[in-house]
Amino acid sequence: MPTTSDITLNATKFQTEQIDASTEKFNQIIVGNKGKHPKWYEVGAAVFRQNAKEGKGPMPVPAKLPNACDAAIPSREHGREVPVRVYVPDNGKPSRGVFLYLHGGGFVVGTHQDADELLKTYANSCQLTSISVGYRLAPEDPFPAGLNDCIDVAEHLVDKAPELFGAPLKVLAGASAGGNYAAVTTFQLLRSRPQFRLAAVLLNFGFFDLTLNMPSAVQGEEALVVDRAMLEHFAAAYVGGISIEERRAPAMSPVYEDLRRLVDESPLRTLPPALFNCGTADPLLDDSLLMSTKWISTGSEAVVKLYPGSPHGFTAFKGSKMAEEAAAVTEEWLRERLGESETEK
Repeated sequence: MPTTSDITLNATKFQTEQIDASTEKFNQIIVGNKGKHPKWYEVGAAVFRQNAKEGKGPMPVPAKLPNACDAAIPSREHGREVPVRVYVPDNGKPSRGVFLYLHGGGFVVGTHQDADELLKTYANSCQLTSISVGYRLAPEDPFPAGLNDCIDVAEHLVDKAPELFGAPLKVLAGASAGGNYAAVTTFQLLRSRPQFRLAAVLLNFGFFDLTLNMPSAVQGEEALVVDRAMLEHFAAAYVGGISIEERRAPAMSPVYEDLRRLVDESPLRTLPPALFNCGTADPLLDDSLLMSTKWISTGSEAVVKLYPGSPHGFTAFKGSKMAEEAAAVTEEWLRERLGESETEK
């Protein structure tokens, strides 16, 4: 009987011939646009954010949808609230749960008000009340300000979502820096709300290791969308001038969390099911590969979907095959997990 590996990987996802023409086209557009807009650390975060708001940045201004509304969730800080954006299913039927989304942007840029289309997608495809969090941004508000905002909103929804929205918190999702926040928040909920179980965690191309010591990040000098230099500036803005050793704190770099111990101490004895989406041309690819492997090693479910040749943030490239495929996979997986969670009641 041949010896088999305990870890398997779909190697075809890394083969250049698997990169479809649509992905190649989008990548060439990104290459052609390089240098047309200043980087955020060249003009300052505030100026970059304002340029993005006025349509002068590298991405078009996302549409604000009339069916989305602004709201606020109490913060742990007296007299302060965390702004959120809420989208309820358009069909008027009762919600199955709450989908909580933490946007990307390297802890520095982006806003909860840019996510209306995404909120609408999951509200209507999965019958979920969808909420994005307006967490505080670095460098004005460095670690742990933004993280605390995300945790405060999540814990409040665990306690109050049925009362506020008629359904419990079901899904915690994040992209890039938001993936970092989503992972840390998931682990915090296991500690602070040990009897509560999320139905699903969605982690898109997460920034899980702020030391930037993963091989894909080390070799990411020429990466599309975000390169190593940009990642270094993002991390420095968020955590300041601390040592690499200090950046390994799990609250900053969740890939260093002792997941086995966390699961052993949890009455649920498992992490929630997780979906990791990442492109093979992403400098944060190894973050997802290692985090997902650690997740699986606890006996918990983790599904990893890799997209040949896709760069960081590829799910935002509307009209591309890679974005459409990831959306379809994610919606199907979420519906499966939601169905299972309802069966377990």
